[in-house]
Amino acid sequence: MLMNLQLKEYQDEKVEELKNKINELLELDGNKLCIFEAPTGSGKTIMTGEFLKRLVNPLDREDDKQFSFIWICVRDLHDQSKKSLEHNFENIFRYSYFEDLQNNIIGKNEILFLNWEKIYNQDRVYIRENEKGKNLSNIVENTKQAGREIILIVDESHHTNLGPNATRVRADISAKITLEISATPVFNDPDGHVKVHFEKVVAEGMIKKEIAINPEFNKFKVDGKSSREMVIEAAIEKRKELMDAYKAEGGDINPLLLIQLPNLQKGINDLDKDILTDVQKILKRKYDITEDNDRLAIWLADNKTPNLVNIEKGTNEVEVLIFKQAIALGWDCPRAQILVIFRETESKVFLLQTVGRIMRMPEFHHYEKHTELNKAYVFTNIGVSEIKLGDEIAKEYFTIQDAKRNDAVYADLNLPSIHFKRQREKTRLSGEFSKIFMDIAEKLDLKNNLNLKKTEISNEVIVDGKIINIDKARAIEHSIMNYHSPDTEIQMYYDLFCKASTGEFATFDSMDRIKSALNKFFTRVMKFENDDPAFYKIILNPDNIEEVGKTLTMAREEYKRTIVAKDEEREIENLIWNVPRIISYNSKYKARNYKKSIMIPYYSKFVENNQTNLFGGYEEDSKVETEFIDYLDKAKKVEWWFKNGQGEINYFAVPYIDKNRKKSAFYIDFIVQLKNGDVWLLDTKKGQTAESAKERAEGLAKYIKDQKKKSKKLFGGIIIPVDNQWRYNDSEKYEYNLSDLKEWKFLDLN
Repeated sequence: MLMNLQLKEYQDEKVEELKNKINELLELDGNKLCIFEAPTGSGKTIMTGEFLKRLVNPLDREDDKQFSFIWICVRDLHDQSKKSLEHNFENIFRYSYFEDLQNNIIGKNEILFLNWEKIYNQDRVYIRENEKGKNLSNIVENTKQAGREIILIVDESHHTNLGPNATRVRADISAKITLEISATPVFNDPDGHVKVHFEKVVAEGMIKKEIAINPEFNKFKVDGKSSREMVIEAAIEKRKELMDAYKAEGGDINPLLLIQLPNLQKGINDLDKDILTDVQKILKRKYDITEDNDRLAIWLADNKTPNLVNIEKGTNEVEVLIFKQAIALGWDCPRAQILVIFRETESKVFLLQTVGRIMRMPEFHHYEKHTELNKAYVFTNIGVSEIKLGDEIAKEYFTIQDAKRNDAVYADLNLPSIHFKRQREKTRLSGEFSKIFMDIAEKLDLKNNLNLKKTEISNEVIVDGKIINIDKARAIEHSIMNYHSPDTEIQMYYDLFCKASTGEFATFDSMDRIKSALNKFFTRVMKFENDDPAFYKIILNPDNIEEVGKTLTMAREEYKRTIVAKDEEREIENLIWNVPRIISYNSKYKARNYKKSIMIPYYSKFVENNQTNLFGGYEEDSKVETEFIDYLDKAKKVEWWFKNGQGEINYFAVPYIDKNRKKSAFYIDFIVQLKNGDVWLLDTKKGQTAESAKERAEGLAKYIKDQKKKSKKLFGGIIIPVDNQWRYNDSEKYEYNLSDLKEWKFLDLN
C-alpha cells in the first residue's frame, strides 16, 4: 500500500504512541484492553503491522518479554490481512493459519490468523476436543506455559458480535493485551485508547475529502427509464469525467466504477440473477461494457471473471466491477472511486461500510487543479428515509451493554419452566395460506380500506448529497428528487414486497404462496385480471402497503397457530428457572431509572425522535405494560419485579393447552417478589388481548394451583387496568366481560 513503507507523519506518530501504550499496559497486572481507533482508509493494517514490528524489536525492548499473536477478523478479512502483512513485513513474523501451527503452540513472533465466524461454526474446529489435543484452548495454554505473552488483535472489531460466544472467545484466550482495531469502536472505558484523527488522514492526502451522493442527478431525464438505468447512466458519465480529469493532471489512472448488487437472502436466486442480468444488459446495450471486451468484471460467490487478476492496479483496463457485500471489508483498490448501490430488498438500509472501498486516493495525494478527483461518488436509487449510516447499523446488531441481577435482594425462586427447542424453526407456507389470508382480509374489511385512485408509484431519491467523515457521519446534506416508477420497475418492487412478506417462513418456498394469496384476493374480491400489474400498483401505493402488509402478517400468525402448531412435533425441555444473572442489550435500548427492577439497570427499547410516543421515546410491548411497571416500582409491598422476555430459554414460561389442543408455552409478562416472600405471576392485557387470553389464563391458574400444593407461595393471573385500578383474574375457568367483572379481584400492593 505504501511505497517502501514510507509511513505518513500521522502513521509514524500513532504507531509510536500505540507501542508506548501497549508497553505501559504490559507492566500492569491482569488482562488489559486497548482500542486503536483509525478512520477507514487510514492504513490500519499497515500501522498495526509496524507497531508489532517495533514491539518485538529486541533493540527497542528493555526487558526479555516474548510475544505470540492471535489475529481475528470477520469474513475473509483475515486472509487479506495475512497477505498484506506478509508482503510488507517479510521475515519479521511467522504467519500461520490454524492448520499450520506446529506442536499445538503459537511460536515466538508467530501470528495465528483466525476467521471469527468459524470459531463457533457448526464444526467448531478451533475449539472442540480431538485426539491430537489441537484446539484453541490447549494451544493458548501451551503458548502461555512457554512463557510468552499473548496479544489478541481483533480487526474491524465493531463487526464482531459482542454476545455470549464472542465474550467466551475472549475469555478462553484470556490474552494479556486485547487490541481492538476499528473506525467506530463500541467498547466503553478501555484501559488504553490510541486515536488517529480523521482530519490528519485527509490532510496527508490518504483519503478523499468528501463523498458526493447523486451529484447533479436532476439533469438526467427519466423518459421511462428504470431507476437502475438512471443511476448507471449518471455513474458512467461521472467515470468519463474523472478519466479526463486524471489525464489532464498527468496521471495514469483508470477510475473504477463499482456496482453493488442487493444482498438478497439465500435461495432467492431468480431475483438475484434478474438484477445481475438487467445490469449486464444496460451496460452492454448503452455502453458496450462487457466481460468479452474486459471492460466488465464480476466478483460474486459463484461467478468470478478471469479479469479480476490485477484489477487493483491503477492502469487496469476494467472499468466496471459488479460485486456483492462480500468485498465490502478490507479490499484495497485505490482507483475505485464510484459506487452504484441499489435499493436493498426490504431492509431499507444503506450500508455505508461499503463506501470505504472508494475512499482511498489512488496516488496518495490530493489534486489542486481538478478538485473533483478529491471526492468519492455514490449513485443510488435509495431515498434519504431509507439510509442508515454505517455505525448505526453495526450498533443495532451488536450487544454493548448488560443488565445484571441484583443479588443483594434476590433469593432463588426455582420455578419449573418449559421451553420448546424447535419453537423458532422456520417452515414453509402451504396452499392453505390463501384461504387463511382471504378470511383475515374479510374480517379486516381490506377491500374497503384500500385506496384505488392513486395508480402512480412515486419514489424519492436523494440528490446532491454530501458526507465528509464516513465513520462519524450522523446526517447527510441533501436535496430530494421525485420520480414515478415506470412499469419496468413495478414487477420488481412487487416481487420484493412478496419476498419481504414471507416473514419467518422459508422465503424461496413461501414467496409464491404470498403471490397466490394476493392474486386470489384481487381477482375474486377486487375483480382484477390474473396477475394484473394494475393491482401491483394498488398494493405498492404508500396508502395501501401497510394495510396489505398487516393483513399478511395476521394471516401468517393464524397460519402458525392453526397449521404449523397442528403439524409440528416440538421437543419440550423442562427447566428449573431463576431470574437470569445477566441480560445483554444492543444500543437500541436505554437504561431507565427504576428502583425496584431486579435487573440493574433496567433497559427499555428507545426510539429517537418518536413524536407519537407518550413516554419520552421509551417503548415496552404495550402502553399498559409501561403503566404497570410504573405502578410496581412505586408499590410499597413490592421487593422487586422482573420484566420477562419471549421465546428464549432464559425466560420463564408456564405450560398451557392452546385452542388446537397442543401444549404451548406462555411467557408471562411479570414476576414480582413481595417483601413478605409471596411471588406474583402477572400478565398484562387490555381489551381484545384480554378477551383472547382464555387458554393461557387457565394454564397459568393451573400452574399456580399445582405449585401451591408443593408449598410455593405463588399468586397471580391476567391483570387489566380498570378505572385507574388494577384487577386480576386467577380463576381456573377464565371469563372476560368488561361489563361484568365480578370474578376479577383488586390488586393492592400498596
